[in-house]
Amino acid sequence: MEFAVFWESARGNLPLLLACGMVLAVIWVNGWTDAAGAIATVVSSGALGERPAVVLAALCNLLGVGVMTALCPTVAQTMQELVDFGPRPSAALTALAAALFAVLLWATVCWVFGLPTSESHGLIAGLTGAALALGQGLSALNPAPWAKAALGLAFSSLAGLVGGFLCARLAGRLPFREGSPFFRRAQIFGAAAMAFFHGAQDGQKFLALFLLALSLGNPGFSGAAPLWLLVLCACLMGLGTACGGGRIIRTVGVQMVQLSPSQGFGADLAGAVCLLFSCLWGLPVSTTHVKTVAMMGAGSAAGRGEVDKSTVRELFLAWGLTFPACLLLGYLAARAALILL
Repeated sequence: MEFAVFWESARGNLPLLLACGMVLAVIWVNGWTDAAGAIATVVSSGALGERPAVVLAALCNLLGVGVMTALCPTVAQTMQELVDFGPRPSAALTALAAALFAVLLWATVCWVFGLPTSESHGLIAGLTGAALALGQGLSALNPAPWAKAALGLAFSSLAGLVGGFLCARLAGRLPFREGSPFFRRAQIFGAAAMAFFHGAQDGQKFLALFLLALSLGNPGFSGAAPLWLLVLCACLMGLGTACGGGRIIRTVGVQMVQLSPSQGFGADLAGAVCLLFSCLWGLPVSTTHVKTVAMMGAGSAAGRGEVDKSTVRELFLAWGLTFPACLLLGYLAARAALILL
């Protein structure tokens, strides 16, 4: 769909405009949180400055979402099938916009405290709450995609933690000094890989919701994501990281754990491999969780207590509250929106 055609169909459709606008807003906030985490190690170690790291993240996000959407769009399919918003397009679009508002509100609150929340789990919870608000009960939830989401949470957290530990140990045994050009280049490569698969994971989720909104607002619409939408998603993520990503980078890359170049490379490598298999299996996982636990595992590999336990407790508290908070916010926002609009 060309942008002119999209605008012509959306400008007179308030629920569609709200839903698409909220998708774009959540993408921007995702740049504050998840995308910033993808480059936390390369910035905190000094291998790259913050500005070039943001540019790298934006370009690799664009490549990730474009390549993986074309070759393996399984994550997008899982997100589109997660819930059933019912047969009324206007009510469905309103509920979708409310779910995204819940995610946006929660992510902003966590960002104020410097905590990298998970838009992925927030999206799943917000969509669930909004679908339940439409009055269809548990029949609005599709079991198979839900099982994939639960499996993704368990798999990614364990694989990221163990993988970060093992990769950091292996990287530390390479015949290169910590300050050598090899590890600097390796960290840049690792950050690029993380940003690529961040785009492949989170970019697919957001594109899926944008296309879902288009299909609800234009019955009979089907098709792949247009190029202008891919570019817009990547640019919004990069802009979000440039505007507010520094706070998350400091929390994850400085306060939680300070990694040596070899450990940083190990964390990025483990995170990228975990996200690769998650994309291939169609598991919608949290890139924040994957990268953060990989950094915890890499920091623990040195065996000297580099991981700050108080920061870790704060992170796990935010993660634990994300699902119930976004579920409740999505439900309440959808109920309120359906009454007002």
